[in-house]
Amino acid sequence: MNAQPLVDSHGRVMRDLRVSVTDRCNFRCLYCLPETEEAANFYRAGFPPESAEEKARPIVLQWKPRSQILSLEEIERLARIFVGLGIEKLRLTGGEPLLRRGIESLIGRISAIEGLRDLALTTNGFSFSARAESLRQAGLPRITFSLDSLDRKNFEKLTGRDGLDDALTGIETARRLGMTPVKVNAVIIRGLNDHEIADLGAFARERDVSMRFIEFMPLDSKRAWQREHVVPGKEILERLQTRFELTPVNSTNRSETARRWRFPDGDGEIGIIAPVTEPFCGHCNRLRLTADGHLRTCLFSLKEHDLKPALRDGGSDAEIERQIRAVVQGKEARHHIGESDFQQPERSMSCIGG
Repeated sequence: MNAQPLVDSHGRVMRDLRVSVTDRCNFRCLYCLPETEEAANFYRAGFPPESAEEKARPIVLQWKPRSQILSLEEIERLARIFVGLGIEKLRLTGGEPLLRRGIESLIGRISAIEGLRDLALTTNGFSFSARAESLRQAGLPRITFSLDSLDRKNFEKLTGRDGLDDALTGIETARRLGMTPVKVNAVIIRGLNDHEIADLGAFARERDVSMRFIEFMPLDSKRAWQREHVVPGKEILERLQTRFELTPVNSTNRSETARRWRFPDGDGEIGIIAPVTEPFCGHCNRLRLTADGHLRTCLFSLKEHDLKPALRDGGSDAEIERQIRAVVQGKEARHHIGESDFQQPERSMSCIGG
């Protein structure tokens, strides 16, 4: 491993890398890739009424050409370089990563990298059960599911797909295979699924999973985000505490994004990720690599740094390392959500990588 840590100008040492393997997704979540104009503006207050035809107008998504997407070999090479620079945790994301051909092969290659301590994957769960055994055998130890609702109709409203049963089956399959801890993410949006907060908490307790409640962030493709639809982490916790006794989990990891609690008389865990109302930028140790090979230093970065030219034009590992170090030096001190000068990234969460 390189003796010099991958450190930014604020003294933060990078240990965590999110790698998107595809920008494509088979869900159309309202807060990311809404399918119609009506869906895109469902939570926008005071949105003017339109005709039924206008509301149903499909939103045409433009995926990156395959030639611009990193190959499995390129992803593996970059993963090795990053681990050599001190990255210890790597998560495969998308889009929906299980749409990427050869994902099991990639997992096998990455899991074998010496020095990598933690490998995980985030999925909507739609096709996980059919792939679970092969993913586990390939070397995937951990999995995170997206589950924004336990109500079938509300799940379909939020995701654009009737996939609740698939997600629930996937979670049980992961538990059976011992992929612990099984994490479950729920993006909470006021007026859409905030009435399910306590039920999602009960789900964590009953299924012995780590439920992560995430504040609604401005990362949707149609830029319809409004702060009044954010349910603050503090409010989420208060709603949970009206139903459950929760014991705080003390962590020595200052870079952990979630504040965590356990049920003292049961299984499962609660975590609250509040980047809007309680930013954790000061201890951020995370980088993101998009499916088309751009390095991002923050989820809300307005700049991306293309690593493909060096990868595809004969650049050495040492040259790529120097490029990565230079990019990391410019990592932002913090995001500016809620401030007058805030600008939403050009790309949605699906394109950036969750």
